[in-house]
Amino acid sequence: MTTAQVTSDALEVTFTPGEKLAGLVRDIRIPLSAVRGAEVVADGLGATHGLRAPGLSLPGVRKIGTWRRPGEKALVSVRRDRPAVRVSLTGQHYDTLLLDVADPAGLVDRLTAASR
Repeated sequence: MTTAQVTSDALEVTFTPGEKLAGLVRDIRIPLSAVRGAEVVADGLGATHGLRAPGLSLPGVRKIGTWRRPGEKALVSVRRDRPAVRVSLTGQHYDTLLLDVADPAGLVDRLTAASR
């Protein structure tokens, strides 16, 4: 499962080796100054929009990789029947992160507290 950790100055996202291989993704570190907002979405699969390029999509089961649509590039790692965290970014390689993590509400709380 994807993990996300908030440090004193950054959001660090770590993928499992299988996720890295399947989604053609790598671990990333986002400065907290680039985080515009974060929210929990009830259905991570349903919140994924655009075209996969590159990545893995098992319809109705799993999505991992980069999803693109006009004006937005998202890094996605979500599963069926799981809530996810949507993190809006500015000035980064990705505009949005959509992540299935162990404690979505806790991650949103930590990001909100760190951005104050």
